[in-house]
Amino acid sequence: MIALFRVALRAESSAAGAALRDREESPLLALVVAHLVVAALLPLVSARNRRAAFAVAAVLPAATLLWALAEAGPALAGGVTATTAWAPTLGLMLSFRLDALALAMIVLVSGLGAAILVYCVGYFGSDSSEAPRSAALLLAFAGAMLGLVLADDLLTLYVFWELTSIASFLLVGQGGEQGEERRAAVQALLVTVFGGLAMLLGFVLLGEAAGTYRISEIVAAGQAGSLHGGAVTAALLLILLGAFTKSAQLPFHPWLPAAMVAPTPVSAYLHAASMVKAGVYLVARLAPGFSDQAVWWVPVVVVGLGTMIVGGWRALSATDLKQLLAFGTVSQLGFLTVLLGSGGPLGEISALAGIALLLAHGLFKAPLFMVVGTIDHATGTRDLRRLSGLRTALPGTAVAAALAAASMAGIPPLLGFVGKEAAFEGFLDEGGLRGWIVALGLLLGSVLTAAYSARFLWGAFARKPGVEPTSVHRPGALLTVPVWICSIAGLALGIAYPVVDALGASYAAEYPDESGYHLAIWHGLGLPLLFTAVAIAGGLLLHAQRARVLALSSRSPLDAQRGYELTIAAIARLALTVTGRLQVGSLPAYLATILVAFVLLPGVATILGGAWPGGQPTYHSLTQVPLAIVVVIAALAAVRARRRLTAVLLVGVIGYGVGGLFIVDGAPDLALAQFLVETLSLVAFVFVLRRLPADFTEEPSPRRVRLPKALLGAVGGAAVAVFAIVMSGARTTPSATAAEFVRLAPAEAGATNVVSAIIVDFRALDTVGEIGVLAVAAVGVASLVLATRYDRRGRRGPVESGQNTPQHEEDLLG
Repeated sequence: MIALFRVALRAESSAAGAALRDREESPLLALVVAHLVVAALLPLVSARNRRAAFAVAAVLPAATLLWALAEAGPALAGGVTATTAWAPTLGLMLSFRLDALALAMIVLVSGLGAAILVYCVGYFGSDSSEAPRSAALLLAFAGAMLGLVLADDLLTLYVFWELTSIASFLLVGQGGEQGEERRAAVQALLVTVFGGLAMLLGFVLLGEAAGTYRISEIVAAGQAGSLHGGAVTAALLLILLGAFTKSAQLPFHPWLPAAMVAPTPVSAYLHAASMVKAGVYLVARLAPGFSDQAVWWVPVVVVGLGTMIVGGWRALSATDLKQLLAFGTVSQLGFLTVLLGSGGPLGEISALAGIALLLAHGLFKAPLFMVVGTIDHATGTRDLRRLSGLRTALPGTAVAAALAAASMAGIPPLLGFVGKEAAFEGFLDEGGLRGWIVALGLLLGSVLTAAYSARFLWGAFARKPGVEPTSVHRPGALLTVPVWICSIAGLALGIAYPVVDALGASYAAEYPDESGYHLAIWHGLGLPLLFTAVAIAGGLLLHAQRARVLALSSRSPLDAQRGYELTIAAIARLALTVTGRLQVGSLPAYLATILVAFVLLPGVATILGGAWPGGQPTYHSLTQVPLAIVVVIAALAAVRARRRLTAVLLVGVIGYGVGGLFIVDGAPDLALAQFLVETLSLVAFVFVLRRLPADFTEEPSPRRVRLPKALLGAVGGAAVAVFAIVMSGARTTPSATAAEFVRLAPAEAGATNVVSAIIVDFRALDTVGEIGVLAVAAVGVASLVLATRYDRRGRRGPVESGQNTPQHEEDLLG
């Protein structure tokens, strides 16, 4: 901590706006990859010793934290960046950046991650079936989260964003034996992936509007005021939607309490220290560039305050200690969203408060979750109605929990108090309607925070009248030492507030205002201190009236979890209805659905947004004309054909005609492939048709059915033709990828035919896959041909066959 304090002070004295230090040798990507590689190897350790796997897993996050602290100087001075080319021709890069915000997140992701992994050594038994998968997945999750917070590219961030969702799904679901685990895992996955897909669309819109996907450049463009317009507005709303789902904001918050079915260390890491802060981190990362726009700060303030109040209110009725902390986490995430995303005239102060509370939240919520795990281990229950007298039975754990809960409630001199007073200061000094509304909303949320902090301590450790003292067995040091480390860290950073102030000041410098405010334990008497006192006193008063509060909070008319269940049920009913209408076993219906979808979506978009290329000749070569006429006549004749073989031959004529067009257009290799496919298709059809009646047996459709089909076919064909012409004419110059293929074909593949080089060399694996598909198709055709190979008609009896029924074989053989 002292080292960080010294380098932070040196960084603070550095010139503002110091140039980023781009160091290719920086091990940012290597650290991320190392987490994933070691996670893949951990099952080998688990096979020998399941507890040792957690100890091994803790080494890498601890090393990452030490490295990040060693790089604190340059990180706070401007940042340490590293870029690795992924597909440079396409402009795809893996860009990483270590700055103040990323450093604060690494303290949580890696520092708390190492502590929780050590806690797992004592939590999981030597024969636990959950231990091997949990060790590997926790470390893999740590690597994905590390990549997320270091990413300086929107697409890179999205990749790691979804990796955290997948890891969370596997950790919450565990082995999937319990229905409750499966439901919670699916709910978390559905909500976060839905938000992630919306966010991806927002990333694309924002990246295209900015002309870059580099996050630091996008934020700089936003600060310069050069990013405006409808596309940017839509992008920001979609990005906020993704952030709200990930960080359990209203109305998406129910997935977080439901995920408490996971083992307690998983809850402590994913749902207190790291994963749920991914959305808050994204808001904090982009806020300096966009918080001055109403489309950004209005949703952030409204949703954040609503989440803080609703989460705190629901925590007052929880009887399971983990559920209580889960709703408390929801509330605190709303608080962080407001601080780190609202900006405003004094955005620097709220940013400082946000960094302080970001660290404080991890340092008090993770140990509180671990305390719940310790209590569960020692007593066999987490129900606060059954727990009694643990204050004397587990005095050390009670003191550590009291320290953490005091920081959560905002009691000095803990870090939670330092950050909360700064939050009050920022919005009270802002004044105006917005400033007072936010300040009073934060005060109400803080009253609830103090109330559920008191409820947690009372429920876990107090002696309750009429409840027998709970019998316990002493927890080992591995279940208590990590709790103490985290709780004391919250106290130490509160006292050593200049360290957090230097860290927060580097991030807050991205805001234009210069308030001169610094974090401190004592700012004198004033409204912020009065708000803190009111919050603590009001919370204690609410807790004293807990019986009445419990009766009120349990009568809430709104239940977001019920809303989620109704939504999923409605989607299932809609899917069943659509499937019942479309999946009717009719090939014409399927083709009609595809054509309608094509005409309504890309077809309409092409007409509205596409530009007809100018100077389009009717044909390039006179030979194309008779070939095209043959294809058209064969297509019309195939529709009118009444015999199966005639229709198949006409379809073959169409294919051979298209192959002829390929030859005329200078693609003999493609034409050869077309001829081969058509020949094989004809052979397969002949083998199959010999088992079917010669004529089409169904009656011709009435005119009222044929006309809509003909109209749809004509419109669909016209739409495909227009789409092909517009899209082929949209590119005026060769693509960079095509030019690269042309350059590499002679030297790398020894080929002058670029198409052949692509198929055989550059996309060899894809070609092998296509060959595999053809092999599967050939097996299917052979199965059809040989299906009745051993069928035989007896002299007197019916057909004897292992296939289907005798009556069916009679029908086939006539």
